Amino acid sequence: MIRKKVLCSSLILFALLLSKLYSTPHNNTSGSDKIVAAKLVEIPTHHGGDEEKKEKSNSFESYLSSLTFAEDSLPMDRPLVESKLRKFFSRFSFKKTGSYDMHKKAETYLPMIAKILKSHGIPEDFKYIPLVESGLSKAVVSSKGAGGYWQFMPATARLYGLRVNGTVDDRKDLVKSTHAAARYLKYLYAQFGNWTLVAAAYNVGDGSLKGSIRRQKKDDYFALKLNNETGSYVYKLVSMKEIIEHPQKHGYSRYADKDTEALDREPNML
Repeated sequence: MIRKKVLCSSLILFALLLSKLYSTPHNNTSGSDKIVAAKLVEIPTHHGGDEEKKEKSNSFESYLSSLTFAEDSLPMDRPLVESKLRKFFSRFSFKKTGSYDMHKKAETYLPMIAKILKSHGIPEDFKYIPLVESGLSKAVVSSKGAGGYWQFMPATARLYGLRVNGTVDDRKDLVKSTHAAARYLKYLYAQFGNWTLVAAAYNVGDGSLKGSIRRQKKDDYFALKLNNETGSYVYKLVSMKEIIEHPQKHGYSRYADKDTEALDREPNML
């Protein structure tokens, strides 16, 4: 009798073990099953980077189309105009110049220069000429003898009321030379009637520019074929203007974070 009970219990226990064995899920998925399972899982593709780049590109294109010089729009529909602007934006950018000193001097002296120019009826954008010509340094002298903040030749400086001799050089006086420059710019406007051409004439001389206009039968700065320096001059002025007024657009993101004490340690060329 005992043997029958033991046998019966053993059969019941064996049945329970088999039932548990077949009801438990198996986790030992083979390598090929894992690959198939992985393929079934869709990983979402993020295009945020491309969209962000496209948005920035469109924003910069819109910015370029808004640029002006002396309140005149630039012909951004001409590929050469855009490529030249991009060239000088890059050349004057912080990565190339690191010019915190340039910003400091611009903040200090450009308001005074703009005020003098305004008193003569000269557009404010011409205040950037001393930055392009001399870096707002009175010590710069060109190989041809042009000197001072506005890089006047001695004869032109004297013609517009500055003293230039062995003992005195008013080209190094920012106030006096700015008044003289304003008078000269006003004279050039009377000759050309267009402020962009005035800027070009300031660089190359009124006689030379008149000759180019006469020979080429064009009076559009952006269409004229001029020497490299004069052909780049307005682009340099516009680029300097934008980099000073909108530094964050041209690599100067750290400029606002640089403390005043650190700026004061920058070398002053004045």
